[in-house]
Amino acid sequence: MKDFQEMSRGRFSCRNFSPKEVPEELIATIVETARLCPTAANRQPYHVWVIKSQELLEKVKSTTRSNYGAPLIFAVGVDPAKAWTRRYDAKNGADIDGGIVATHIMLSATDLGLGSLWVGSFDPVALSKLLPGAEGYEMIAMICVGYPQENCSPSPMHSDRKPVGELFTEV
Repeated sequence: MKDFQEMSRGRFSCRNFSPKEVPEELIATIVETARLCPTAANRQPYHVWVIKSQELLEKVKSTTRSNYGAPLIFAVGVDPAKAWTRRYDAKNGADIDGGIVATHIMLSATDLGLGSLWVGSFDPVALSKLLPGAEGYEMIAMICVGYPQENCSPSPMHSDRKPVGELFTEV
């Protein structure tokens, strides 16, 4: 297992995937990592569709312009009715919980030597119509996963980070 800091520095949005299939044991590891992630009040208001059939992958491509040949997509949906809600302002935690799940999927993939890409720009209604049992879920992310092509590299903006003082305040 890689050091977490090293893994965090090395992870980037993969935009050029190899068609090589991801082995079932790696998929199972990613699924288990995501299943164990924390959610508010442990409500677990999410569902993840593991899309690996070529037929469905082709259909999913029609829901986004972000197609990079990934042989595997994890579609993350949340059900706000099942989520914890903050009593002070009625903030629903479904999107946050779904974001935690999606992040765990990406980090688990990286830990296993795979590339990943969080796709946020997609048609959620069209995607949910393609997935069995998606009624009642708000689709929040598609995580593309697979082996990066040899020439795959981070985008030029990958290293652009604001200074710590602009993002963090010690009090």
